[in-house]
Amino acid sequence: MLNAMTTPFEKGNQNQTTTWAECIAWYEDLARQYPNVLRFGVVGTSDAGVPIHAGVVCADGVFEREQVKREGRPVFFNNNGIHPGEPEGVDACMALVRDFCQQPQRLAALGRTVFLFVPLYNVDGAFNRANTSRVNQDGPEAFGFRGNSRHLDLNRDFVKCDTLAAQTFNKLFASWDPDVMVDTHTSNGADYSYTMTLIHTQADKLGGDLGGFLRETMLPHMYAEMARRGWPTCPYVNPVKDSPDDGIAEFLETARFSTGYAALHHTIGFMPETHMLKPFADRYHSMRALVETALDFTVAHGEKIVALRRAAKADGRTRGTWPIHWALDEANPSSFRFKGYAAKYKASVLGDYQRLWYDRSAPFERDIPYYNSFPADITVPAPLAYVVPQQWREAIERLQWNGVKLERVDSAREQEVTTYHIVSVSSRPHAYEGHMFHDDVRLERRRETVTIRPGDYIVTLDQDNARYAVETLEPQGHDSFFRWGFFNSVLEKKEAYSDYVFEDEAERLLGAEPELAAKFAAWKAANPDLLTDQGAVLDFIFANCARWREPEWRRYPVFMID
Repeated sequence: MLNAMTTPFEKGNQNQTTTWAECIAWYEDLARQYPNVLRFGVVGTSDAGVPIHAGVVCADGVFEREQVKREGRPVFFNNNGIHPGEPEGVDACMALVRDFCQQPQRLAALGRTVFLFVPLYNVDGAFNRANTSRVNQDGPEAFGFRGNSRHLDLNRDFVKCDTLAAQTFNKLFASWDPDVMVDTHTSNGADYSYTMTLIHTQADKLGGDLGGFLRETMLPHMYAEMARRGWPTCPYVNPVKDSPDDGIAEFLETARFSTGYAALHHTIGFMPETHMLKPFADRYHSMRALVETALDFTVAHGEKIVALRRAAKADGRTRGTWPIHWALDEANPSSFRFKGYAAKYKASVLGDYQRLWYDRSAPFERDIPYYNSFPADITVPAPLAYVVPQQWREAIERLQWNGVKLERVDSAREQEVTTYHIVSVSSRPHAYEGHMFHDDVRLERRRETVTIRPGDYIVTLDQDNARYAVETLEPQGHDSFFRWGFFNSVLEKKEAYSDYVFEDEAERLLGAEPELAAKFAAWKAANPDLLTDQGAVLDFIFANCARWREPEWRRYPVFMID
């Protein structure tokens, strides 16, 4: 006999996933039946005008986040359906929440831990339902689409926040400040025996005792427990060459991704990636096992995790330097015992080339190189505060959505600050998630006096959310606001010259400005081939002279008070 709250996955042939309408109606019905266990409601609206919901489960009726935070209760956050074509987490969460409601022992096992969840995050993509957008995936019979209604991938939008969904997520996440997050996915890529693979917040990037706890205590437990549950798990299969045979590297999940975004808030994040080639039923059951494993560990070690996060935030208030960029250590891999299939090559029948294939009749189990060390390669001195002029409202809004404390200036003052001048920027040749992303940024630090005006904002680092501020406001941070193009207008010079007039002025400037003359002499020595190019010569003099300098050109418009 079916439970009255049987999910669509359970009702059918275990190859079905819920629709958005079924999912929301189901949770609303469950919340009406069990009001002392589950609170469920709208937390925002998508770009297509579809409500975004969230739910809270607790064992003793404490649903208000202010009380949860005041009492220091652990918060576990389960996000689902960011890619609706990867839906097993959506269906597994439904069954888990129902079991909390209907099984008193399961609910009591939560203790003081609060279970926060988003049932289906990319609600727009859920409506774009078919079975044609995941070419290599085994089921379910119909599913949603990766992009939202603006054709953006929400798992690239956590910092830039182009979508209303991401803005909702930022506010929800910052207000609840979860201790552990699991964001459910399905993987594309190599073939291997595992149903479940795991991306986690990169421990070096998470940093400190919290990162050490993740690497040395939590991850070993989760791998062991998943094996005990019958779902052996390996790190996300990110081959360093064509196939896993030559080794895999941890995924450096920067802040555009959910787990990298979580790290900005000192939250331990997991992105389980079930294997696309495994049946949907297996992916569902392994996903539920993974979520429960992470949740049970959080319940058992919640006080420890809360304390480690509190210490990490306190450290951010006083630290003298900040790492803002990390790079793979290719020279010192560890190893992982991997169960794979032999990677082979054969002639393609489609073209004149060799194609990769995996021979499932030739399984292997052996140690492979595992590149899991990411030391910081860019570290910056910590300022006392940043100055964000009020006109850069896109940056200000995102800081506010993430709980960063900003002090609004009441009266004008002159302030000596450190500024960044942008020496060079290299950008991707094509649009990436709606932006011309800046891959490489070279800077020069200078001391200047600027006017801080009434309405501008001061962002001190003596606050819990210092890390979010640093990694978004420092231009060389992996996913800084600058890299995403929020300040692109400062890269454009607004005035120009007429060459036949400026030729004489340039000669005068070289005589009047010794520093310019020295720079020009060095430039000529380094660029002899450009001396026949009038535009190159005059552009260099125009860009480097003091007389006609545009102070805002190539000056990063966020300043640092030291």
